[in-house]
Amino acid sequence: MPKSDPDQAVEVLTLDDHEVRVTHPDKLYFSKQVTISKLDLVRYYLSVAPGALTGIRDRPIVLKRFVNGAEAEAFYQKRAPSDRPIWLRTVTLSFPSGRTAEELIVDDAAGLAWIANLGCIELHPHPVRSSDLDHPDELRVDLDPGPGVSWSDVRRVALEVKSTLEENNLRGWPKTSGSRGMHINVRIQPRWTFTEVRRAALALSRAVERRIPSLASSKWWKEERHGVFLDYNQNAKDRTTCSAYSVRPLPDARVSTPLRWDEVPDSEPADFTVFTVPDRFAKIGDPHADIDSNPGSLEALLQLAEKDEAAGLGDAPWPPHFRKADGEAPRVAPSRARSSAPKKPRAKMPLIVVANSPNKEAALAGLEKWKTKHPEATALLAVDDVLVDSMRGRSSSWTRIRINLRNVPEHQRPPQETPEPDDDPTREWRTKRSPKKQE
Repeated sequence: MPKSDPDQAVEVLTLDDHEVRVTHPDKLYFSKQVTISKLDLVRYYLSVAPGALTGIRDRPIVLKRFVNGAEAEAFYQKRAPSDRPIWLRTVTLSFPSGRTAEELIVDDAAGLAWIANLGCIELHPHPVRSSDLDHPDELRVDLDPGPGVSWSDVRRVALEVKSTLEENNLRGWPKTSGSRGMHINVRIQPRWTFTEVRRAALALSRAVERRIPSLASSKWWKEERHGVFLDYNQNAKDRTTCSAYSVRPLPDARVSTPLRWDEVPDSEPADFTVFTVPDRFAKIGDPHADIDSNPGSLEALLQLAEKDEAAGLGDAPWPPHFRKADGEAPRVAPSRARSSAPKKPRAKMPLIVVANSPNKEAALAGLEKWKTKHPEATALLAVDDVLVDSMRGRSSSWTRIRINLRNVPEHQRPPQETPEPDDDPTREWRTKRSPKKQE
């Protein structure tokens, strides 16, 4: 039972024989469309704890902290807080940069409540267990729809992923992303390295693209994508995605919710929120409760990767902070690529930036302002001419929105203006790192 501290704004919970202090329990984490306090968030996670723990137990977890609520900027904290309870475990991870960090592991409801008190609205576990940090036991399929792509298209691509996985002797477990996309997690035997798991994910993405080329894309560069992007790079080392039952920082407090496959065709992301998921969990339990029961093999997907490579399909681009891999294509957007071969140079895409903001809703509002200001150009844009980039810096994330004016006649193209809003949280750091030469 919770105990109140009359001298401070603190709620003390006794969980798993541990006391967890919820400081400032009435602090609002959501306040625009819905009202949710910090204590409400903690109670939500406790109501779905068995399901949430299935996704994070025994895994290092990155703390994505919204200390001022879902409507303010978040920051990533890899290192475990020094003032953590003695009953919380940690493990030391190494990263592609060569750095290491001691990260938290959450095994029980008390730990779940403790990180929620830190402002961890979302849960971001690594795809490895603490006993083997070099061999993932999960392949993650992240379906990321482009601007204007419908939810029905996401569902169609998800069902195609299901079929492709089954043909390669694997089982996928679908869940809403809690935003516009869908995640499909695949438990695998921890026999393969991160590089091999990513290679298998790339082969899967290309296979799905071949089956439904009008809807699915495996292309890394946004100017080449269309429809739903299968983000194979979520399987690179040091990448995390929100896990099952994570609350997302959207105005309606949506939840990344596990589904049965028979629910996917009629599912709607807005149906799953902090207010509806606890009742769903109480009634039907966790659709992913058996996810660990039968881990699969990547051998068939890796054979598919070998066939792709034999046919001339090399490695695809890695995230920008990774070292260039052997066989990787040039890590530059096609519109900026240069070649010494005597062929016609590729025209540079007419891209302009219209918004930068840690708040995605603010960035999207800036896009609408730009459209209102330039209606003639807006009328000529294709769906995939609007590029919404989720940018991730060293300790912060933000949304950048660009517009490709390729379909707008040159004399009608709006010029590059100061983006509105124009709040790139990494600008100051990048300026200090690479100062411009003084005249």
